[in-house]
Amino acid sequence: MKLVKDILYKVSINTIKGSTDKMVNAIVFDSREVQQNTLFVAQKGLFFDGHQFIYKAIELGASVIICEELPKNLTENITYVEVGDSNCALAIIASNFYDNPSSKLKLIGITGTNGKTTIATLLYNLFQKAGYKSGLLSTVKILVDTIQYNATHTTPNSVLINKYLNEMVELGVDYCFMEVSSHGIHQKRTEGLQFAGGVFTNLTHDHLDYHNTFKEYRDVKKSFFDSLPKSAFALVNMDDKNGAVMLQNTIAKKQSYALKTIADFKVRILENQFSGLLLTINNKEVWTKLIGSFNAYNLAAVYGVTNLLGLDSTETLTHISELESVSGRFQHFISEGGVTAIIDYAHTPDALKNVLQTINDIRIGNEQVITVVGCGGDRDKTKRPIMGHLASQLS
Repeated sequence: MKLVKDILYKVSINTIKGSTDKMVNAIVFDSREVQQNTLFVAQKGLFFDGHQFIYKAIELGASVIICEELPKNLTENITYVEVGDSNCALAIIASNFYDNPSSKLKLIGITGTNGKTTIATLLYNLFQKAGYKSGLLSTVKILVDTIQYNATHTTPNSVLINKYLNEMVELGVDYCFMEVSSHGIHQKRTEGLQFAGGVFTNLTHDHLDYHNTFKEYRDVKKSFFDSLPKSAFALVNMDDKNGAVMLQNTIAKKQSYALKTIADFKVRILENQFSGLLLTINNKEVWTKLIGSFNAYNLAAVYGVTNLLGLDSTETLTHISELESVSGRFQHFISEGGVTAIIDYAHTPDALKNVLQTINDIRIGNEQVITVVGCGGDRDKTKRPIMGHLASQLS
């Protein structure tokens, strides 16, 4: 249990009604999860407004209410805290409730349209191989050292983030690699977290069902780097025109990776085939089982992060050569009849183009390329015709 006045530290508060000298045993934002002595945060979402469930939360045992608008009728013995932004307040309260676990390990956030899952997972696997206890917060799964949980969102809600980080701290985890989505940034799920570094992969057409314009989408990503502390690093892909934009206002240590332009971590592709890639990274040669130029970018980011976190470069290259492809990311299988199948999560025009171009670059002769594309029915509709065109053009 935690004292309310302690977990309100650094929260921007407008008004307090009632006592903050009371204990709470949980933080929830879903009224259905409320139990006795719970702190309930009323959030305004896309489909529901948590303020409509304040009275229900109190009936179920909530003793503290965090809200942006006070109810007309206040219930006796209930503490009400009016804030300007419930999402931001929830994230900071969650961090305080779990004793700010992100400050007790090295937390690295990876953001961008494509490559987040691959980079985060490769980093987790590499650091585990190097003998460090590591954690992973990704689209595919949550890993607390070797304990696995199912993932439901690219960036979990702020309570879960801090819960998992706290578990990592208790198990002695040294590093955590976390996917940071534009939704997660915009909804303030990363507020209150102390990042040791941030990685920008690329920015292409996606999530315009949520962000009204591409500029808004870009600016949300940029805000993550703007918020990094001076002690952190900001590592960006300089072959993407938005890489320099991400660095414009950050006070973090500015670092870059690239295949085409001058960068701190420079990669060249020497060979690209279905068996893997032969690369040079800062003029050091390495063979990897991963396939395609997009994975060369991913490995450039991985190498950069390991370097910035102080790992030996020779040891890093050895571990890079041992890494396997990430599940659902350009996984290839060959049937008994010699048919090659590629499975990839590609759900944006740029990702699909990268996959199909890689296949066309590697294939020999006149093999037929058959593409099956799926687009979520409740997501960005504007990318569907573009992806259909790419599939027909490159298959």
